[in-house]
Amino acid sequence: MARCPPVFEREEILDLLRSNGLTSWFQPIFSVKTGKIYGYEALTRLADPKRDSGRIDLLFKRAQEENLTPWLDMLCQENAFRKAASLGISSREANLYVNVCPESLMYRDFGGETGGLDAPPNGIDKERVVLEITEQDAIRNYALFKGAIDNYRNMGYKIAIDDFGAGYGGLKMLSIIAPDFVKIDRYFITNINQDSFKYNLVDAFATVCHKLGITVIAEGIEEADELATIQGFDIEFVQGYYLERPQPFLGEKTLTVTTRSPDTLDLDILVSQTIGQLCEESPSLRPEDELMTAYRYFMRNSECRSLPIVEAGRVLGLLSRARFLETHLVGPLGYGFAMAKHRVLQDILEDDFLITEADAAIEQVVAKVQGRSAPFRYDDICVTRHGYYCGMVGIYSLLEATNLKNIQLARGSNPLTGLPGNEFIQRTINRLLKEKIDFDICYVDIDNFKPYNDYYGFEKGDMVICALAEMLRNIINEKASPLHFVGHIGGDDFIVITRPHVSRPSCRKIIASFERSLATFHHGADLIKKSYLAIDRQGNKGEIPLLSLSIGIVSSVHCLIRSYGELAGMASEVKGAAKAMPGSAIFLDRRQGKDPVSSLATSAA
Repeated sequence: MARCPPVFEREEILDLLRSNGLTSWFQPIFSVKTGKIYGYEALTRLADPKRDSGRIDLLFKRAQEENLTPWLDMLCQENAFRKAASLGISSREANLYVNVCPESLMYRDFGGETGGLDAPPNGIDKERVVLEITEQDAIRNYALFKGAIDNYRNMGYKIAIDDFGAGYGGLKMLSIIAPDFVKIDRYFITNINQDSFKYNLVDAFATVCHKLGITVIAEGIEEADELATIQGFDIEFVQGYYLERPQPFLGEKTLTVTTRSPDTLDLDILVSQTIGQLCEESPSLRPEDELMTAYRYFMRNSECRSLPIVEAGRVLGLLSRARFLETHLVGPLGYGFAMAKHRVLQDILEDDFLITEADAAIEQVVAKVQGRSAPFRYDDICVTRHGYYCGMVGIYSLLEATNLKNIQLARGSNPLTGLPGNEFIQRTINRLLKEKIDFDICYVDIDNFKPYNDYYGFEKGDMVICALAEMLRNIINEKASPLHFVGHIGGDDFIVITRPHVSRPSCRKIIASFERSLATFHHGADLIKKSYLAIDRQGNKGEIPLLSLSIGIVSSVHCLIRSYGELAGMASEVKGAAKAMPGSAIFLDRRQGKDPVSSLATSAA
């Protein structure tokens, strides 16, 4: 039998490069929480509509064999930027996800031909561009690769790992580049509603990423049941043919969001506590036990709502008291009791039960409970340690714990802004230090606030504080990371916690937003003069500058932080350094890092 010739010959690839016979289509990425489009992934297609664009994967494979990957990859990126810009992506609050092969990334960074990534890509804000790292198996020099990643991140780009869990796109890559996003490979999403092994793997992936402050995207969703299952996880974004296929334009579809039932709780105000702290020892049965054994146990223990079925320490299923008695002991025609005498539990096991590791945060478990279908929403929760059964948590215990948290947080919140106060700021930071999670902390302070408050009045001063609190919420929450946190120390002092690399661009946005509001905060004449006559902190009358922000940043990546007290001292110092600079300013402390102390100032508008 004659061998089929290669789909793409070298000359054909070169011709595509010379003539730019390629174009870009766009597939939306949706927010699970809001249903709105969060971003678009740019996908390469052949420009000639008569040719089969389904062969694009083969094109890249042949390009790699012919050592043409960097040139093909860079052309695809330039096409993506150019077309996205022409379609008006800059006018939308959406990210642009662009696939990048490691070869072209390192070629640009160290080979002297930087293409279009060093300059603003067709007017698109770099902070809205996410570089998706593909083909991780092409990496040979990880130190060189990490240097390239750090370079582009410092330019303002965000980084994503594509096809996480498949091939080389695993934990090693996660530890090397600490991405902003992880896209779980579609292999693990396909039939996840029917495959308990995939279900638990995706659950584990999401848990690890969230502990590291990494945002998760589930890609390759092609069925309604797959989407419903993913919505039960604490996964932020989704993508796939079921939601929207790639198109040559920027779609505007909105997903229907599953609303929470009235008795569900607001997860945004929960402070992390593990489900293992609520876990209680509970008896279990074996799969070979008879149904009557379970029946007798339920009759003797009226308070028991469920029984786990365990074999060799592994949970195989859960017996719900109500469903077991109704379905298997009574039966639809009343003959269930007689038929049950000769059956074992293995015959009736339900595979739709909630199981979680003991170190899972309560808010993560609540999210999973809320995502379950109505018949199973109030089932008890099986808890494991390292995969082995250790006990149960009743749904009422979970609700009681979350209600208590709500009460505690309400007591600890700042009464003016509603943001978490000092107790919860300290608890959050201590948890991050204990779990050795890298983070940046930003100390935000309003300059010249006391004379402003005296001159304009307390009502106007409270308005400024509330306005700043809302800015902080909106700008920090748009990053969609479970690590991000905003707290109100008191007065005009705030704390913001972000992932590393995110703090500086976020703080620049905070300052820009604050300065756009100066016209609201000040009288027209004062705004024109850029000052007003009032009494300063020393009791002297003189010209007081308009309000501005001083932000000091301490990063656990660059500074050795051993305790909350030590961090508080560092944050106070860098805030003081920022206040010594004119106008609105950001000061980044790197006292323990490889780089010298550095700062960047932003002058007030």
